[in-house]
Amino acid sequence: MQKPLFYFTFLFSFCFVSHANGQSRSSEDKLGSPNIVFVIADDCTFRDIGCYGGQAFTPNIDRLATEGMKFSNCFQAAPMCSPTRHNIYTGLYPVKSGAYPNHTHAYDHVKSIVHYLKPVGYRVIQTGKKHFSPAKVFPFEYFPKSKGKDPDLTAIDQLFAECKSSKMPFCLIACSNSPHSPWTKGDSSRYPPDAIKLPPYIVDTPVVRKHFSNYLAEITHFDSEVGSILNSLKKHQLEENTLVMVVSEQGNSFPFAKWTCYDSGLQSAMVVRLPGRIEAGVTSDAMVEYVDVCPTFIDLANAETVEGLDGRSFLPVLEGKEQSHKKFVFGMMTTRGIINGSEAYAIRSVRDTQYKLIKNLNFDSKFTNACSKSDYFNSMVDKADLGDRNAKRLVNAYHFRPEVELYDIQADPLELNNLAADPAYQLEITRLSIELQKWMSSQGDEGVVTEMKAHERQAKKRKSK
Repeated sequence: MQKPLFYFTFLFSFCFVSHANGQSRSSEDKLGSPNIVFVIADDCTFRDIGCYGGQAFTPNIDRLATEGMKFSNCFQAAPMCSPTRHNIYTGLYPVKSGAYPNHTHAYDHVKSIVHYLKPVGYRVIQTGKKHFSPAKVFPFEYFPKSKGKDPDLTAIDQLFAECKSSKMPFCLIACSNSPHSPWTKGDSSRYPPDAIKLPPYIVDTPVVRKHFSNYLAEITHFDSEVGSILNSLKKHQLEENTLVMVVSEQGNSFPFAKWTCYDSGLQSAMVVRLPGRIEAGVTSDAMVEYVDVCPTFIDLANAETVEGLDGRSFLPVLEGKEQSHKKFVFGMMTTRGIINGSEAYAIRSVRDTQYKLIKNLNFDSKFTNACSKSDYFNSMVDKADLGDRNAKRLVNAYHFRPEVELYDIQADPLELNNLAADPAYQLEITRLSIELQKWMSSQGDEGVVTEMKAHERQAKKRKSK
């Protein structure tokens, strides 16, 4: 059949771009490349999502898990919004990229997912919450009329229509602002404050229950955004050739989650679907990190392998060719320069499948952040001041930490029992300390010295304020 003129124009244009970028992929390869949809929540503890055993009503994420792979051991390197997003898009750990405090920016020489996928023919679009800079490192395509911090669902639907028509592959980064505080979205009537269950590490007060109810409602709101995106994919018949990855970001802003290196702060939900390549209804125990997302997308797009990234593609895990990925995952937290943050409180962590080691490098300081100024935390303090022993214990444990913490994650997943003082576990502490120091050295992370330089890495507009 004779091809229309626009087909040859399109083919010539793509071949020219491919040659200019040193690529050898044909236009037929490009037309068959899987689309990518990456959807990320904002301050959502993974345990609160329905398919992870949580109370939140999340039918869309739960259904996605039955259609693809659910990861039980996904982690990020820093429990704050800005370092997390830099981590995902660059494939670099926070200190190496320069983006390790909050409200941060990457070094100018760093490259992102845009630089790797755009040369092989992808449209690479970001919508919703940003919290990354500078623009030269993240030259995403943005929807021109989008406003606010939530994904533009109307523009996403239009994007799918355009790419379906043009047969141009896309990588969509859809970033929700839910369930970030102040938790004003969603129907909280589904979660009566008196009926919800609080984690044992949170002091139980009426104020806490009210906020936690609103927080759960906003997780359901996030789930509805996921549902809308999935419906648009189906509407435009793009489901079969689109990888969908949904993650929960770091933990919520209640105590012992966000801003900490406990699993409630560093561990993430991750659900991935790609019909025909990812088996449906599978749970993977492979340890993966957010830093692995960028190289996985590069691998999926058949782009050239990028040297120098910290992450590694886990596409073989997704396709069922491998069952494991990493032996250790790492975490870091700096309070310097964050809202109501301690002057310096450097935290570093390393975890394998059984043990988590946390080192509080400024342990003799008081740990503070935005949570410790909130009304719900103040209600915990009030309860402690009235003589409640458990409230006093938990409030004190949030502000003041020992130098070393060790947890048996298998026996104690909520990290309630610190084993560091037990002589029986000193070999584990030594073993993990060696791995942590190796990682820090590879990153140029000098611990407290790096903490004190945090202001140098914060975004310029933030510094000026």
